[in-house]
Parts: sequence; C-alpha cells; structure tokens
Amino acid sequence: MTVTGRCAPGYEAVREAFERNFAPTDTDPGDVGAAMALIHGGRVVVDLWGGSIRDEGPAWERDTLVNMYSVGKPVAAVLALDAVQRGEIDLDEPLGAAWPAFRDLHGETTMRQVLAHQAGLPAVAEPLDPEAIYDWSAMAEALARTPAWWTPGLSHGYHTNTFGFLAGEPIRRLTRRPFAQVLQDRICGPRGLDLFVGLPPSHHSRVAEIVSRVDPDSSPADHRPAETEHDRMRAHTYFNPPTLSGFGVVNTADWRSASIPSTNGHATARAMAQFYSALLPSAPEPLLAESLRIEATTEHSVGPDLVLQRETRF
Repeated sequence: MTVTGRCAPGYEAVREAFERNFAPTDTDPGDVGAAMALIHGGRVVVDLWGGSIRDEGPAWERDTLVNMYSVGKPVAAVLALDAVQRGEIDLDEPLGAAWPAFRDLHGETTMRQVLAHQAGLPAVAEPLDPEAIYDWSAMAEALARTPAWWTPGLSHGYHTNTFGFLAGEPIRRLTRRPFAQVLQDRICGPRGLDLFVGLPPSHHSRVAEIVSRVDPDSSPADHRPAETEHDRMRAHTYFNPPTLSGFGVVNTADWRSASIPSTNGHATARAMAQFYSALLPSAPEPLLAESLRIEATTEHSVGPDLVLQRETRF
C-alpha cells in the first residue's frame, strides 16, 4: 500500500498517522482506501490518498470520490443559509410559506428548527417502499404528511436521514430546480468543489466502494421490533424506507444518482477541506456573511437527544 500526495514540512506526523490507519491489527483489519486533506491559513498543507477503491481493487486516485454520509448535512445546511442570505428564506418564518403541503401539520415549524434538529421529523411515520428513497418528491410528501414526533422547538433529536429533505425542499420549491442543480450552481460550481449530492453517471467510475465488515444485505427485519412509539420513531429514522441508510444499496448506481443530502453526498477530501475553508471569515470570499456564520456556530440545541438517546448539541 502506497500513500501518495503532498504533506508540507511540519505536518509529517499527520502523514504518519494517516499511514497507520492502513496497518491491520488483531482487532482492526485497517482501511482499504482513504484520503485526507487539510488547509491552514488558506494553504493546502496536507493532501494525501492511498489504498484502493475496493477490496483487491484499483488504486485510490487523486480524484477518487467517496460516499460521505453525514458530512453532507453541513453542505445542505450551508445551501439553506445561502438561501437565507439571498432573502429567499427567513430562518424564523414557517416553512409552509414556501412549502404549502407542509403547512397543514407543521404550520409553525421553521428553518431554524430544522437546522437545529428540533423539527420533530427525524422519521416518516407511514411505511414506505424501498424505492421511495430515490424519489425526492415522495420523501418530501411523506414528511409533510407525518405528524411531528415531538413539539417542534421544545426538544431535539438527530434528523439522521430526513435533515436534507427538510432543509432542501423549500429551496427546491423556491428555485423550481432540483436540489442537486441548485447546489452546483450556487456552491460547488463557483468554488470548483469536487462535491455532489446526486452524482452524474459520468462520475460513477471514480467512486470508491463502501467496504462493509458486516453483512451488506442485512435489513431492518434483522433488528429488534419496535415495542413503543419511541422505538418505532427510532427504527423508522434509520430504516423507513428500508434502504434509507444505504444498507445493501450504497454501492449501486441508483443510490449514487439520487439526491439524499443527509446521507449520499459524494466528494473528495480536498473538496470538503475547501468547503470548510470557504466558511472561515478569513476566506477571500466567505460562503456566508458574518451574521449567518455567527448563527451557524451558535449552540441552538443541547441536552438529551430523542433519537440518539445521549447528550448532543447542535
């Protein structure tokens, strides 16, 4: 296994730590492939990649993409805050103003509550077909029909897989364009970020596979059945639709092509370092104005998380 890329003087320990991740131990088989990037003071000081894109597969390259799971949530959040910055959305205005179908059951729920995981919609209540995850409209409509699992604003719980749909649907309706297109037009394209939510087929060949050390075909049926309404909420958070968290489908073309902002963004490590660098006030053209950056870095939720069942803060 060879690690390739650059590491500025003074960051040798970072490279050594990165290389250790590939070394198998008695309890850990080691990484198959990975990448890491670090920008400091506006300068790329670490840009490393190594291993392969799948077990016994081709080498990880400089432009290899990987499914980044929840790293996509900040991307969706920044796109929502960009819409606030443009005057299209108000953080404290009910989302129903842009999303009429949402208004009937969720008349007072705001974008601020969504971004703080306080909206009470971490899961869809009605059982959905596995294919629903690839249909943005179906997911948005099902969320609009689901009564809040708790009073919005009074508690919080990690909106593991619904966060992106809740933050993105108002943008989709206001712009009349797909989430993936708005993201490219407003964030990724202008910044030259190798980052996608809804990956074009022309890029599929450079995606690293997710190599699972558990049964990739395991399903919700293998898990303990829900005994209470709270158990049902938590089960649906991860497994409604059954493919919601990517189980058994994460390496398929359908998964990569769909827009599931909370879970299936694809990017290089370099692109994510560039994304966060562009949020710093020292950036030449920061993604967010100072007032919104302060909002985004102010703690809004803290305490018992109704989904993760531990203390969290957002």
